Amino acid sequence: MTETESHAERYARFRREQPHPVLADFRELYDFPLDDFQVRACEAVEDGDGVLVAAPTGSGKTLVGEFAVHLALSQGRKAFYTTPIKALSNQKYADLVRRYGADKVGLLTGDNSVNGEAPVVVMTTEVLRNMLYAGSRTLLDLGFVVMDEVHYLADRSRGAVWEEVIIHLPESVALISLSATVSNAEEFGDWLATVRGSTTTIVEETRPVPLYQHVMVGRRMYDLFDESGDTGPEARVNPELTRVARDDLVHRRVRDHRTPKGRGKTPRHAGNGRPGRAMMPSRFDVVDRLDRDGLLPAIYFIFSRVGCDAAVTQCLSANLRLTTPQERDEIFRFVEERCADLPEEDLAVLGYHDFLDGLTRGIAAHHAGMLPRFKECVEELFAAGRCRVVFATETLALGINMPARSVVLEKLVKWNGETHADISPGEYTQLTGRAGRRGIDVEGHGVVLWAPGLEPRQVAGLASTRTYPLRSSFRPSYNMAVNLVHQFGRATARELLESSFAQFQADKAVVGLARQLRKAEEGLSGYAEAATCHLGDFMEYAALRRRLSDTEAEAARSRRRDRRDEVVESLDALRPGDVIQVPTGKFSGWAVVVDPGQRADREDPRPYVVTVGKQARRLGMIDFDRPVRAADRMRVPRNFNGRNAKSRNDLANALKERTRTLDPGSPNQRRKRAAAADPTRGATEEEISRIRAELRAHPCHACEDRESHARWAERYHKLSRETETMRRRIESRTNTIARQFDRICDVLTSLGYLSTDHEVTDAGRVLMRVYTELDLVVAESLRTGLWDGLSAPDLAAALSVLVYESRRADDQSSPRPPHGQVREVIASMITLWGRLSRTEKDHRVDFLREPDLGFAWASQRWAAGAHLDEVLTETDLAAGDFVRWMKQLLDLAGQVADAAPTPELRATARETVGALRRGVVAYSSMTE
Repeated sequence: MTETESHAERYARFRREQPHPVLADFRELYDFPLDDFQVRACEAVEDGDGVLVAAPTGSGKTLVGEFAVHLALSQGRKAFYTTPIKALSNQKYADLVRRYGADKVGLLTGDNSVNGEAPVVVMTTEVLRNMLYAGSRTLLDLGFVVMDEVHYLADRSRGAVWEEVIIHLPESVALISLSATVSNAEEFGDWLATVRGSTTTIVEETRPVPLYQHVMVGRRMYDLFDESGDTGPEARVNPELTRVARDDLVHRRVRDHRTPKGRGKTPRHAGNGRPGRAMMPSRFDVVDRLDRDGLLPAIYFIFSRVGCDAAVTQCLSANLRLTTPQERDEIFRFVEERCADLPEEDLAVLGYHDFLDGLTRGIAAHHAGMLPRFKECVEELFAAGRCRVVFATETLALGINMPARSVVLEKLVKWNGETHADISPGEYTQLTGRAGRRGIDVEGHGVVLWAPGLEPRQVAGLASTRTYPLRSSFRPSYNMAVNLVHQFGRATARELLESSFAQFQADKAVVGLARQLRKAEEGLSGYAEAATCHLGDFMEYAALRRRLSDTEAEAARSRRRDRRDEVVESLDALRPGDVIQVPTGKFSGWAVVVDPGQRADREDPRPYVVTVGKQARRLGMIDFDRPVRAADRMRVPRNFNGRNAKSRNDLANALKERTRTLDPGSPNQRRKRAAAADPTRGATEEEISRIRAELRAHPCHACEDRESHARWAERYHKLSRETETMRRRIESRTNTIARQFDRICDVLTSLGYLSTDHEVTDAGRVLMRVYTELDLVVAESLRTGLWDGLSAPDLAAALSVLVYESRRADDQSSPRPPHGQVREVIASMITLWGRLSRTEKDHRVDFLREPDLGFAWASQRWAAGAHLDEVLTETDLAAGDFVRWMKQLLDLAGQVADAAPTPELRATARETVGALRRGVVAYSSMTE
């Protein structure tokens, strides 16, 4: 460098010397140095490779996606940034607009279209999938696609979309995949390289901000691990915490022993952490302790919407304030401004004033039942450091950028949609991963609250496990099938689906099975050689021996089954007062039936009897090895009490007198009569005799080494069965996705959506434009004209049954039905669903869940102009749920407007969209 060289010249020379000049420019946008994994990923992107970055929450992996956007703009190409949820798309859109300006950034989320032809477009993954199927011109000049939260492809309901996009993107597009930490990142990277070409996999396990784990007992905070600081699989639990757990167990055992059953409750102590005094701290105690220790802001996970709202109420009732007067004023102005467009008459039913009161104190809830606008306020205030504690459900852990200094887990059990189950190590990591804000905190803190029976080793296992495999949830759908057949033809479409991650994982498992199968086949040939006999075909002889053994065993099983059925039938026929002969067991002999013991909650009858030996007992199947019948009848006193000795003696004496002259009959005689009444037994005995004769006549029967050969033949037979099992497992895993695709195509062909020569029909072209779980029901309803002539409110009610799903599958409450003719239309739709389900069953597929009427009345009333308070009050829906289901209904109504075969129905569908998009639904358009 010469002394006269200017700064500009020095910079130009520096740029020329850089192997990655665009990355050098990009690094100048940040006032902190990039981490090694970020640099390596960005260099791979600039080199033209696709990348998979698997890194912990909060580690800064989205920076790699932002670099791909920067690189696209520098090259004059387009970049799409995809996310799994609309709220995350909105957040990323705002971030990119701040950096590159509104003219260069667009947003497409299904219900929002902002500058869609911009060089950078943020969108949900479903929007990109639909673009690919439609062959959208927006895809021209596309250079990069960022798939944020790509591990979402494990999601059972929506994960298939990610794989569809990955498979169908043009080869010229570089894919930047950003994932949370998963243990099989290399496997996923191998698949990406298989279907996308050169892909660099970068795994980063180090958190940028160290995370410390604690357990809070009463008001005291214990470190989870010992002083060594090790948090890996070999980490040791803090012995002090182990001692608390042991003492608490002893305390509870003593309490349970001393406290009569049904009395008393666990005493609540002051929570000083002394042995025997451990307790679960109150929510106020937790927040107060975190505040005093400087560990706020915090996200406090409660796996219940009601629990989150209750926690806010409890803190407000305790007069907890976490903000200064100046901050309260700022929060008040912010919320008032953000919610100014909400209708005044709706504020009360939305709980606005309580919500505002909590936020001004620095306290809020965050869950799916909240109005989207309210959740947005919480997110922005929390990110700005104004909201100090958020009581949230686990949905907050998905994607939204809300890091905290501390994360609290109230319980380690949550409802998974079917039952209450322990959270997994992956879920624990996802939740506690929010703790520790990069560039703000030097450390993060994860806090688990004590509960009776908590095992510290269990918590340590969750905190130290590093195994979170990514499993594909991919399966083809009807809409996917018609789109693929239309675009590629059936044969090519089938091959494309075989390249899915689901099939890739299945095939990897097959490799190991195939190796076992080859070894087993080698063993078979050795066993067959050892069983060779000079007198004849010993394998044939061995097969006869097995047939004889199997026939004899089946005959014995059949006799046992028949006898048991006869016994149950005879016991079912008993009535109070019947005198019977108990065949076996401790109480065999004469007995009188007091209660036949036939109850719906029992599999078998259990008669309650009094014996001649003056015993009152309830008998079981073990006491009856053969059927019984009533030999006589006698009177049993109505007020008979088997526990009363006099009652028992009186009834036993009367029984003894009654049976003095009765003949119980010989057991052998009864067995012979039963055999004579069984026509199948004779045929079985004849078959056994015939096989025995064949055995004696076989040449190998005379072999001196017969039993030695037989042992080798039996080994051959056992290994042969194992080999067949392995072969079936291999066949079941090979081409599983393609076979499922074939069945789907067979359903579509039988219904006329595909022709017999595998072409998409006119009906199939309608189905191509329907993207919903019940796509086939929508297409059939359109084709049969079920919705023709409906008004906009009635169409809203009809469509709602195809998008809505009750939160609990076991919800037996009867939903309020809609008014008018649409009730008959919905009944016809359910009949149609039943017919389609039977067609599915015939072709061994199962995609179409039953329509749900739980949202029909609300949809009809809202589309007809009803007030929000009427709809929410009558349906008991939370505001957030109402808006979310309305958004899905709007999406389907828009699809119907595009796909409807008649102009009248298209017009009605567009009218339905307009009628639904009002009030809180319209005002939530940018947040959901």
